[in-house]
Amino acid sequence: MRKWMCWLLAVVITLVLSVYQRMTGPTNPKRVTVELNGESYRMKLPRSGVQQDETVVLKGIPANVHAQLHYRRYPTSDAYTTVDFKWEDSQWQAALPVQPVAGKLQYYITVDGTDYPVDEPLVIRFRNDVPASILIPHILFMFAAMLFAVYTLLLIITRKEYAKWLKITVATLFVGGFILGPLVQHVAFGPWWTGFPFGTDLTDNKTLISFLFFVVAWATLKWKYNKWVVAFAVLLMVLIFSIPHSTNGSEYDYATQQIGTEQRS
Repeated sequence: MRKWMCWLLAVVITLVLSVYQRMTGPTNPKRVTVELNGESYRMKLPRSGVQQDETVVLKGIPANVHAQLHYRRYPTSDAYTTVDFKWEDSQWQAALPVQPVAGKLQYYITVDGTDYPVDEPLVIRFRNDVPASILIPHILFMFAAMLFAVYTLLLIITRKEYAKWLKITVATLFVGGFILGPLVQHVAFGPWWTGFPFGTDLTDNKTLISFLFFVVAWATLKWKYNKWVVAFAVLLMVLIFSIPHSTNGSEYDYATQQIGTEQRS
């Protein structure tokens, strides 16, 4: 296989993994379908908000319905607060009140007597807004680390020299995961690091685990079985980075009024 083909395949695999992680993440908007009089209305309900009231919009829902929004602080046993949606700018709108940084609300909507989502209420987490000048480089470096790792594996499979790209992978992962990553975490929620040994944030922990295995792969470059160590490190990276982003992330404890990490599965 030619190197350009390896690059093309690496890009495709990386894009697939990135899209999967994005779609399955707990902060990605929830797709909900509302059924009314034989018609289906598809909409997205938010699961992440910045430090302002988050408006829930029922796009496409006609004006002749009765819609309500029910919410409570999460995780608490508070009673749900119920507010009516208001018809504004030719659509139904209702606001979820802003919460402390890393604070969460559990909510669901009711449209003409039917609750949505039908399975369980949604959870939305509030954060500080992260400037694009910080967030975009972090995303690009993490994307590049995955791309270079997959390319390294393909070089191993096709029996080509891979040491250079292994080193580039380690360097890129370090910058994206341990310089820009903590900076994004700090701006968004306050703490710099919420993984081991300070917390159970899976985003931080999976970055740490992956990086340690790549360091081992780099340290054993001269070993005759190094290619197997590198291959394992890459496959492990693909596996753990398939875990949805922001799982077990920062969470505000309303009882202690402090930020910790989510302890539920």
